Amino acid sequence: MLKVVDTTVRDGQQSLFATRMKTDDILPILEKMDDVGFYGMEAWGGATFDSCIRYLNEDPWERLRKIKRSLKKTKVVMLLRGKNIVGYRHYSDDVVEAFIKRSFENGVDVFRIFDALNDTANLGRAIKIARDVGAEVHGDVVYTVSPIHTVDHFIDVAKQIAEFGVDAIRIKDMAGLLAPRAAYDIVRGIKKETGLPVALHCHYTCGLASLSYIRGIEAGAEFIDTALFPFAFGASQPAIETVYEALRGSGLLAHLNLEHINEAADYFEDVREKYRGYASEATDRIDPRALRHQIPGGMLSNLVVQLKEYNALSKMDAVLAEVPEVRRDLGYPPLVTPMSQIVGTQAVMNVITGKRYGMITKELETYVRGHYGKPPGTISRILLEKVAPAPPPKLPTLADIPDSAKIRFKKEEDALTYLLFPQLAMAFFKGEIRKIEPEEGQGKRKEVKWFKVKIGGEEIEVKIEGQD
Repeated sequence: MLKVVDTTVRDGQQSLFATRMKTDDILPILEKMDDVGFYGMEAWGGATFDSCIRYLNEDPWERLRKIKRSLKKTKVVMLLRGKNIVGYRHYSDDVVEAFIKRSFENGVDVFRIFDALNDTANLGRAIKIARDVGAEVHGDVVYTVSPIHTVDHFIDVAKQIAEFGVDAIRIKDMAGLLAPRAAYDIVRGIKKETGLPVALHCHYTCGLASLSYIRGIEAGAEFIDTALFPFAFGASQPAIETVYEALRGSGLLAHLNLEHINEAADYFEDVREKYRGYASEATDRIDPRALRHQIPGGMLSNLVVQLKEYNALSKMDAVLAEVPEVRRDLGYPPLVTPMSQIVGTQAVMNVITGKRYGMITKELETYVRGHYGKPPGTISRILLEKVAPAPPPKLPTLADIPDSAKIRFKKEEDALTYLLFPQLAMAFFKGEIRKIEPEEGQGKRKEVKWFKVKIGGEEIEVKIEGQD
């Protein structure tokens, strides 16, 4: 039996509709989806925490509790960024521990834990805490393509993660770069070296995902991620309907109720219409050019929006060409949050200013100094000479919360929300965030992360949203 994790309400909507789906549009269909036979539903984590507050004026903790109450048979799955939790920087161990404990208590059954650099030193604490509270833990190997990212490299990362005592290893292909042969070799190698179940998570960006799933299954993969077809394909995952048909007669998906799948898909087809304003051609279509620049769909679509806003769309090809150059100079980090933001923003700055590394973002400096973790490869000498050494930034702790913030808290989870996004959380607690209805999103997509950049004495705001 092949275990299927549905990603419709987390990665599906994040990849295609900028994570704007309201909780009220999720809850009505969960009872039907609970009867499909999915192993789990990835329903929390990633960008959903941020977007719930920033755009929907919703409490992400309440969303989690409501989803958990609706799923009696299906496990609630969340994506956790290791020491980054669901933010864009590292947090202290006490914050990581408190967040995981509260997430488990509020309804998370399975934690999928990854580090953007595949630096396993950033994973151990989170994995231990999740195991200690009694959750199921899948450790992620982040897939990318570069001269140093070989099949043996990914197998070695998986072996290191396995030593933490995870329940499964997941291959996380956020940009849709995993080819069928590589999928077969990596799955087979991880199973041979670790003896653990292997999961495949592939985006459809380049059109390879379904083929890679089939080859990965042939190599022994026990888990796959899919979405219902209205929220599938493009920058999202393969559709469960397509994979079901491809495996018909094998018995691997005989436990799934296709009638319920179709009913749930029909429901989300109507929901999709409400959010069509957040879709873009860059995320909806298959684009094999991503095999060259390796930019995930969510990041690509926001590059388009950003360049349009500054009347610089003609520079898009230059930015796409610059991203691999910056990535090489940084030692080939995978383009997943927060590295997608760091690399993408620097590439834009290089192109707009006409001078490579004439200005360097604070986040890139932090990376070059090693404060995000160990880079996969060697950082270029040019950047090492430009960035002066500095002590690591102080990591936020629970003890750092000021009394002026505490008086706004109504429950214990509010302290964690505040530590992750202080300014945003305070606006949320004060009721200062306007709820954006889907009807208002029929034009340009709103962005998640802003960087202020001075160009020619004028300060502009550069915006790039990553993926996962």
